[in-house]
Amino acid sequence: MQQTTDTILMIRPVNFRMNEQTAVNNYFQEDLDIKNAEINAKAQAEFDAFVQKLRAVGINVIVEDDDKLNDTPDSIFPNNWVSFHANGDIAKYPMFAENRRRERRDEVFVRLEDEGFLIENIVDYTSAEQEGFFLEGTGSIILDRVNRKAYCALSPRADEDLFIEFCEDFEYTPVIFTAYQTVEGNRLPIYHTNVMMCIAENFAVICLDTIDDKKERKNVVKHLKQDGKEIISITEKQMHQFAGNMLQLQGENKQLYLIMSASAHQSLTPNQVKSIEKYCPIISSTLETIETCGGGSARCMMAEVFLPKA
Repeated sequence: MQQTTDTILMIRPVNFRMNEQTAVNNYFQEDLDIKNAEINAKAQAEFDAFVQKLRAVGINVIVEDDDKLNDTPDSIFPNNWVSFHANGDIAKYPMFAENRRRERRDEVFVRLEDEGFLIENIVDYTSAEQEGFFLEGTGSIILDRVNRKAYCALSPRADEDLFIEFCEDFEYTPVIFTAYQTVEGNRLPIYHTNVMMCIAENFAVICLDTIDDKKERKNVVKHLKQDGKEIISITEKQMHQFAGNMLQLQGENKQLYLIMSASAHQSLTPNQVKSIEKYCPIISSTLETIETCGGGSARCMMAEVFLPKA
């Protein structure tokens, strides 16, 4: 079992914008459309440059274009609706925002089969949406694939019972906690675990300051240390620059890289960079528009493909 893969699925945006319901057509609306077209063009340019950087080091990036008909502004973040596993299983996840549910497209699976991957079984959790329960893929769940542990910060987008069901189905030990951020003076749950935590082969980047409950924090640290991970702590301020939203991937000759955005990279201290580069080089790319309008970063854009080859 490997923690990292050399293959990822990425969805190129066609309707990227701030995900909000639009008003009736009027002069302002038209003006907004022009703005949205600009936002989408900027996001596409950032996306293409990012893909180019990944491919340059030998990472296999399967790019699927989004479908205009779906009007899915957040489709650039596929890791929230699907995960691909080494036993040939695919998991489909229930999504909090209604217009994000349209992102789940079976054409993506056909594409992976065309690329030579084997799909054995689809585990579908999406019916939980009807009851108002959500679990947004590897946004909500951080997998330590080697040690079979799954970390999850509970939030309106990460339901505890659903997470435990996932862990039973995929044979992971659940590590559950709540992570908070300060919003206008209040401590509110962080929407996705993957903005405050990243697990690589030999280390973990984590914002421990977000886990307010001391017992929960101790438990997370205990699990990471137990599994021999060096803990690289980031601050809440760095987390807001997407320093927790990283992913380790394999390039050519199984060389490992830690992938992040330019803003995440710039927020790191020289010591943190040194700690990471002890294990692998960093690849970063400017994702400013995507981060500002989409509220997600590099990690969210990549759905790891662990499926076996047919």
